[in-house]
Amino acid sequence: MDVNGTVAEGFEPVREAFVRNFEVLGERGAAVAVYRDGHRVVDLWAGTKDVDGTKDVDGTADSAPWERGTTQIVRSATKGVAAAALLLLHQRGLLDLDAPVGEYWPEFKAAGKERVLVRHVLSHRAGLPVLDRPLTPEEALNPLRGAEAVARQALVWEPGTDHGYHALTYGWLLGELVRRVTGRGVGDWIAEEIAGPVGADLWVGLPAAEAGRVGRSGRVEAPGNAGGLRSRPKRSVTEAYDDPASLTRRAFAAITPFPDQNDPAYRAASLPATNGIATAEGLARFYASLVGEVGGGPRLFTPGTLAAARAEESAGPDQVLVINTRFGLGYMLHGSASPFLDAGSFGHPGRGGSLGFADPESGIAFGYVTNGFSKTVTADPRAQALVRALRAALPA
Repeated sequence: MDVNGTVAEGFEPVREAFVRNFEVLGERGAAVAVYRDGHRVVDLWAGTKDVDGTKDVDGTADSAPWERGTTQIVRSATKGVAAAALLLLHQRGLLDLDAPVGEYWPEFKAAGKERVLVRHVLSHRAGLPVLDRPLTPEEALNPLRGAEAVARQALVWEPGTDHGYHALTYGWLLGELVRRVTGRGVGDWIAEEIAGPVGADLWVGLPAAEAGRVGRSGRVEAPGNAGGLRSRPKRSVTEAYDDPASLTRRAFAAITPFPDQNDPAYRAASLPATNGIATAEGLARFYASLVGEVGGGPRLFTPGTLAAARAEESAGPDQVLVINTRFGLGYMLHGSASPFLDAGSFGHPGRGGSLGFADPESGIAFGYVTNGFSKTVTADPRAQALVRALRAALPA
């Protein structure tokens, strides 16, 4: 495997795990980046830009290779970037986390939702994981239609009393709050207030000028037992995904049918739950900037905001994912559902592969993107192999 990029001394295990992902775990094209204390210590990429890239009989590539600037859709890893928008608005005194959502968005109060707090949105406790009438792909590309649908929707549970992953509705809830508070779309706000200042290659709503950098993504099957991790979900989880009436199935079907993620129109839309596009380096740089300065850029979170982001808000059985999950304010926390580096780590995976997180205690920030999406939801074997290698590379 021709792996490009660099690793700092001591981080060679990450490179070895990255190579093994291609040799054993069915990787097609991917990149991984790691920062430590604001300095990049891992920056690797390999494979083809497009998931369906092949090779001619003489071994030469007939699909473009993955390059350092190749970007990829990161699915729900977008949620971690989007969460920073609300937390920064709170940090700036423009948004009260304990205020009702309806204080900023009066139409949202319909159908008995007066008691839904901003905090509930970030911690997946709002009780709005589904839409009784799913949006069509065309409707979903208009963020105003998604916000209108969520505003009409009745609660599934009393806000704050339970938690369940708001797979798609999270994006409309968060995006409309940003629009109501700032007057700007969430994608524009992220570009101007987060990605631009810290120099991170990531977008929620891809500019036309960047379209040529994005690789084509698709489904891949991991061979064998997926690197030693349990490859078969529990029966209850499988049944939940198979049952059209379950909260699980309905949450992921809030857009039906789901749009083609390779469609330029989907990539250009602003869906802060699902369609962020980034380089691995950009994702890692974003998380590094939450916890410290990078290359002279600003540190985004104050110590107080950082503490709030990773303080446990939700834990235990997830009403949607049907496994035990842990959430802070907008971020998954280290646990069995999505292992990060250590107990204090916070971040967000993307369904089927991508992952970004930070671990303030060790100064580590991590980003992994891939063009091949597996069946996993929160803990992809390729990402986990890289995390284990990173953990092994750090001093005890």
